Amino acid sequence: MIFASDNWSGAHPAITASLTAHAGGMASAYGSSELDKAVERRFNEIFEKEVAVFFVGTGTAANSLSFAAVNRPGGVVLCHREAHVVEDECGAPEFFTHGARMAPVDGANGLIDPVNLRRELARFHPDFVHAGQPMAITVSQPGEAGTLYPLETLDEIAGIAHERRLALHMDGARFANALAATGVSPAEMTWKRGLDILSFGATKNGCWCAEAVVFFDPDAARQFPYIRKRGAQLFSKTRFVAAQFMAYLEDGLWLELAAHSNAMADRLRAGLDAARHGRQGWSTRSNEVFAILDKETAAKLRGAGAAFYDWNMPRGLAVPMAENEQLVRLVTSWSTEADEVDRFCAMLGA
Repeated sequence: MIFASDNWSGAHPAITASLTAHAGGMASAYGSSELDKAVERRFNEIFEKEVAVFFVGTGTAANSLSFAAVNRPGGVVLCHREAHVVEDECGAPEFFTHGARMAPVDGANGLIDPVNLRRELARFHPDFVHAGQPMAITVSQPGEAGTLYPLETLDEIAGIAHERRLALHMDGARFANALAATGVSPAEMTWKRGLDILSFGATKNGCWCAEAVVFFDPDAARQFPYIRKRGAQLFSKTRFVAAQFMAYLEDGLWLELAAHSNAMADRLRAGLDAARHGRQGWSTRSNEVFAILDKETAAKLRGAGAAFYDWNMPRGLAVPMAENEQLVRLVTSWSTEADEVDRFCAMLGA
């Protein structure tokens, strides 16, 4: 009953097999192999246009180097108040941009409110040098509370970004889960909404270590090879990242794995709705579920081998909780089994 994080899951057998298949022999290094080039072409097919793709090792690197690519003196990145880039990346975005700042924007359910975004941007007047200057807006899809941005909201945020000539970036650590939950194509979720840069995550969804930065305008990526190298993310044997992506993207495996993960989360949500000793904190659509449990039940679940994290209540969410209750996060993965979910829900009295 492991619901701590999809980072706890292993590699899918197809990913492992691809790594093994490409482990032998010789291949040119630093992203110049035939395998690397084939995967880059596959990204073009997936996004229905020519894109520039750069492999990196972690989602933090993908986000931080994306911001470095659009950096300005005194630069500011506007993000949700509880975004991963400001809460969970140990200052890496600031470090790799040599001092850019993350400016928080409020919004319900872990999503930036466009009205609040305009209000925050108005604080930065071009003639007031002391405040610095906005350089990018970043959104997470799924959002910080397991929720999803509607396409029309992404359109509105993109409009605001481009009015101010700011880059729009998406943290897609669970990008496949967002697509599987909505049925929207990769193109419709990204560049057709006005997105400029995507941190494309695969590690949480069955890969061993595979992340990518995707630029939807290849001309905007001309300096990125140097930024990636300086950021220590240019691997010599990039074929081992490419081998993972090759299998991951083959025959829609990545969406199949995400759909399973989401389905297991749906099963959890249904169990919580029927539970006597727990309930959903709020509605989610991805593979993250936020539950309110009484502390005694949480302790019993952990004693029975369940793994999950206690969670802070998101700001602005008025979810009633009793003194003896706590908020926890439950995350399913491509390898979560229905039996795990059912045993967990049975202990909740579902």
